[in-house]
Amino acid sequence: METLLDVLNFVGALGLFLFGMKLMSDSLQKLAGDKMRAVLSKMTSNRFSGVLTGAGITTLIQSSSATTVMVVSFVNAGLLKLSGAIAVIMGANIGTTVTAWIISLLGFEFNINMLVYPAIAIAAPFLFIEKRKSVGEFLIGFALLFMGLEALKGGVPDFTLPQYSGVLEFIASMSGYGYLSILLFVLIGTILTVVVQSSSAMMAITLVMCAKGLIGFEVAAALVLGENIGTTITANMAAMMANATAKRAARAHLMFNVIGVVWMLVLFYPFLYLISWIVEPDSGNGIHLAALSIPVALSLFHSIFNIINTSVLVWFIPSIERIVSKIVPINEEEDFRLKFIPTGFMAASELNIEPAKKEIESFSKRVLRMYNFIPELFEEKDEKKFDQLMSRTRKYEEITDRMELEIANYLARVSENELSVNASYEISAMLRIVDNLESIGDSCYQLSIAIDGKKKQNISFTDEMTENLRTMFAFVREAVEVMNSNLSESYINVNGSKAKELETKINNYRDKLRTEHTEAIKNNDYSYQTGICYSNLYAQCEKLADFAINVTEAMLKVHK
Repeated sequence: METLLDVLNFVGALGLFLFGMKLMSDSLQKLAGDKMRAVLSKMTSNRFSGVLTGAGITTLIQSSSATTVMVVSFVNAGLLKLSGAIAVIMGANIGTTVTAWIISLLGFEFNINMLVYPAIAIAAPFLFIEKRKSVGEFLIGFALLFMGLEALKGGVPDFTLPQYSGVLEFIASMSGYGYLSILLFVLIGTILTVVVQSSSAMMAITLVMCAKGLIGFEVAAALVLGENIGTTITANMAAMMANATAKRAARAHLMFNVIGVVWMLVLFYPFLYLISWIVEPDSGNGIHLAALSIPVALSLFHSIFNIINTSVLVWFIPSIERIVSKIVPINEEEDFRLKFIPTGFMAASELNIEPAKKEIESFSKRVLRMYNFIPELFEEKDEKKFDQLMSRTRKYEEITDRMELEIANYLARVSENELSVNASYEISAMLRIVDNLESIGDSCYQLSIAIDGKKKQNISFTDEMTENLRTMFAFVREAVEVMNSNLSESYINVNGSKAKELETKINNYRDKLRTEHTEAIKNNDYSYQTGICYSNLYAQCEKLADFAINVTEAMLKVHK
């Protein structure tokens, strides 16, 4: 029973950690949006500033795990590019070495959990202020994330306690197999760090073992290398619920640390001799340092190793990015990334309009892909495939909301500059367009909910009703395709005749279905519940088509 409770506690802690990460990521997007993206982009404008940013943040919060989790969160929210994320993660590896120095020289380490409850206290009032609710959610997510990390660490024994002395002695007894022992302790360090979920905690345990004389310098160094690999599991756990780009950042973290460990193992003993000479130049004992000197030597080893590894691999960030991109391919539906809108502005204000037009065109293509899920949902009989389509539709709806926000914020910033009259008209049109594109996404989602409701309530349509809806779906698809075609043209050259023709056709067909439906209800041809579901579907289709037509109308107003 006790074992079961331990398992449940661990799973609960993991769930708390993941939920905190997700809440933090979602609130970041709402809270920061374009401004945070711009700030982070400046902080990581090149690989070297990104490294410094990562090192600085980790030095302050004393947790590389926290830094990498936050980086994954930023990437997941679309606030940080992959190349910048990799640079920050590299810097985090340098920043985390400060923990070892604090333990070695001062004998204590900063407890990040001191911030948890104050964060919740500060967050509470914001949760009741609608415009500042995202601030509260971010702080709550931050607190839950670290509560989860602490709970994960608390779920395993403290090996420094006297009752676990036998475990430490057993580890010490395994150090007599030469280079094989080194590889074995790298593996042990990796496993223990994965379990403990904190390289800082494992570093503290390692330093205690060194100070007590339980293990030598070479074994301790091997454990540290293993801890460098094991700590990457935190970012990979955070990325489990994130998008493909965030997963890439986590894989880059793993790749970076593994590469470092591999080359260090090749130069292991010469490197240890160098460190030993620096710490005890007159000892003449090679790597067999005095127990009191080992913590300092280990801290120095940890620092120099990570500094050299980062200094070398920072030049290969583009290569690492390409490799992880191949390892983790992106599915379009889960990838929220603005492709064309820059983080800054060009000198000539009107040049900033073109990226927005391209982004809107990309937005419209995404909306078309989303709409194509609806006829598939309507026809799908397989329950598993149906659920997958529903999940994709929900994901697309979230993305359309975020795209509208990002593009609208960008256009608002552009409009603050001096613009020509025509440019002002174009921005007004684009703001209306993105609003209608987001509304199409909402309508698609409402259609999916209606179809899902039909399935759950086991509602059956007649053959005629099914065929009528298929026809309506085809009309609406044509309207959305015409919208896409128009958005690929210059606003000046848009011809609205096709869109108007489709609007008339769809409205007339809607009226026909409405008349037939009213008559069928009077004649009790089908149940009232069936009729409600049916009328909701064709009415929502007509509404969606109106939004598509509105896009063309907004473009036409520019040159009127």
